[in-house]
Amino acid sequence: MSGSRGVSRGARPSRVGSLIERFALAPASPAPLAALRIGLATVLLVQAALIAPAFLELYGRQGILQGPLREAFGRLALPGIGWMADRLAPLGIDEASVLVGTGALYALSLVALLCGLWTRAAALLSWSTHRMLMVTADTTLYGADLFANIFLFYLIWVPAGATLSLDRWRRARDPGRAPGEPTSAARLGLRVVQLHLCIAYLASGLEKARGASWWNGEAIWRSLMLPEYRQLDFSWLAWHPFIAQAAGWTVLAVEIGYAFLIWPRLTRRAVIVATALLHLGIAAFMGLGVFGALMPVFTLAAFGVPADARAPSPSRPAARTDLPGVPGG
Repeated sequence: MSGSRGVSRGARPSRVGSLIERFALAPASPAPLAALRIGLATVLLVQAALIAPAFLELYGRQGILQGPLREAFGRLALPGIGWMADRLAPLGIDEASVLVGTGALYALSLVALLCGLWTRAAALLSWSTHRMLMVTADTTLYGADLFANIFLFYLIWVPAGATLSLDRWRRARDPGRAPGEPTSAARLGLRVVQLHLCIAYLASGLEKARGASWWNGEAIWRSLMLPEYRQLDFSWLAWHPFIAQAAGWTVLAVEIGYAFLIWPRLTRRAVIVATALLHLGIAAFMGLGVFGALMPVFTLAAFGVPADARAPSPSRPAARTDLPGVPGG
């Protein structure tokens, strides 16, 4: 009896280890990571096109927020375009040239990332130039910029160019593993993205729930009525406060419930739709279009694009099915 108990106790850690291994490393399709790459690059290219006419005013020392003020209000103590311009000045390169060159590199790297051409190098260049632009105009930053920079960093390491890319087309005739085939690296990269989103939504929801403003509707009222966000006249909410209160409860439910309800297949689609509607509402009613587009892209790519390994072909042996399952990709 004691021997059987020892075997049973020893089997539990191995079973847990097997579950963790399958959750984090079971081969997965790179399609969700490719969708993340394409969606993120598309939104950032649209953002770049929108700010291009005011590029020098936003990032130049003689722009809207001039040099000394920009440095006084700066929050990120990292090298920016001004730092680079100072070091290139002895070579006769002025700040405007550095700005234009950085912006051009950023746009070209996003195009390469969108097409999946030299994907990791394009992601590295996109992340570094995006980071430099963030540092230069950090007084204008908000959540969209921070999330975009984080997920650009992830794209440096994950196999986001293994499918739906020019890289796959170039490697199609190379020997070895076929491009786009499920890999453990794709699963691990996808799990990092998924867990990051879950933690971010849960932390945001719990932080909101700590105060009274999201319970009584005040936060919704302020978001819709503050001059910097106001898109439509919602003054009529003053006579119907229960609507703002219900909207606040809905935001809390979506953000807190995200981390728990996005995994089961039964509720996943509803959470994806609810999250998309939440951010589309932010874009429509608060004017935060980039943020309203980015977050649904992240959720749809991470949880809406199938990541399970493809069914085996007749020429390939079937995978084992006697191991315990884990939440799907």
